[in-house]
Amino acid sequence: MELTLEVIMVPVTDLERSKKFYEEGCGFKVDVDQEVAPGIRIIQLTPPGSRCSITLSSGLPDNPGQPGLVPGQLQGLQLCSTDLAATREALVERSVDVTPIQHVGDDGWADGPGGEWNSFVFFTDPDGNGWAVQEAPSPLAER
Repeated sequence: MELTLEVIMVPVTDLERSKKFYEEGCGFKVDVDQEVAPGIRIIQLTPPGSRCSITLSSGLPDNPGQPGLVPGQLQGLQLCSTDLAATREALVERSVDVTPIQHVGDDGWADGPGGEWNSFVFFTDPDGNGWAVQEAPSPLAER
């Protein structure tokens, strides 16, 4: 069996505000923005260089047998960058409220970069869905 993670549903309250945040603030590419059925709108965006997209929607029913998510409830979404300082600067320039670079130290989170795979920045979208960006030692295609 081979499975690929292709799309993550991100619950939001305002599609236009969230589309603007992810497209203009985070630099995600808008792949789809359409009404797929009466009253059901889907916006799919992909982070630069990613093989996985996010979907924002309105009017879409919950998956059968699965409860829906509340906007702001999704936490722990993680992106990777091979140049975290440059990525952070780009987010700041795009008006994203992103933390300084941090790493996990002996007593929890500490300021500044850490060793390999141990440098992060964090931000939330307008609804409070939480994201981390981790510095990776090489591009995904090389790992």
